[in-house]
Amino acid sequence: MALNSFVSRLISASALALAALLPLSAQAQKAAYTTVTPVQPSDTPGKVEVLEFFAYGCPHCATMEPMVEKWSKTLPENVVLRRVPVAFNAGMADLQRLYYVLESLDRLDLHPKVFAVLHKERKPMYNSSAIGDWLATQGIDKATYEATARSFGVTSKVARATELEKAYDIQGTPTLGIGGQFTTSPSMTGSYEGTLTQAQKLLDEVLKGKK
Repeated sequence: MALNSFVSRLISASALALAALLPLSAQAQKAAYTTVTPVQPSDTPGKVEVLEFFAYGCPHCATMEPMVEKWSKTLPENVVLRRVPVAFNAGMADLQRLYYVLESLDRLDLHPKVFAVLHKERKPMYNSSAIGDWLATQGIDKATYEATARSFGVTSKVARATELEKAYDIQGTPTLGIGGQFTTSPSMTGSYEGTLTQAQKLLDEVLKGKK
């Protein structure tokens, strides 16, 4: 009887331990992504959008950018990657505008170079004057940069980026927005590779729901 009683208590204790672990496991799985509420519409007609929220000054973004670029080449034709530069404070505003300047001038070939200048060469390129000086070495004269940075087109894109940042409740960078429904990031998954794996799973779910 004593042995049976001990076994019963052991089984009960194991059951309780398992019950305690299950909620933690579910929370850990859920923590790998968040749900966007309300669901956000796509700005690209007929396409599911993957939004890459980033900041040029973010070292984690510099590390993850080439990985995202490689992953983007595997996306199906009905999915498009859109980069969304964010500025969490006024000191980041000029670098936020820089991305849209490069886009407007058809010079996104310089996009990875901006990360390299800031994080490998460690040049303090954080204001419009320093940005203009650097762009001049890349074939874009300072006057063209300044005019483009102040243009209605770039200003409108910056305003939309700010709207998206709020709509997706972006708390840090890099963060990936998936199909207007989910977000995931290295801070949620624990790694850059894990983020892309999670992003693919979420994208598959979004695409499955559209069939």
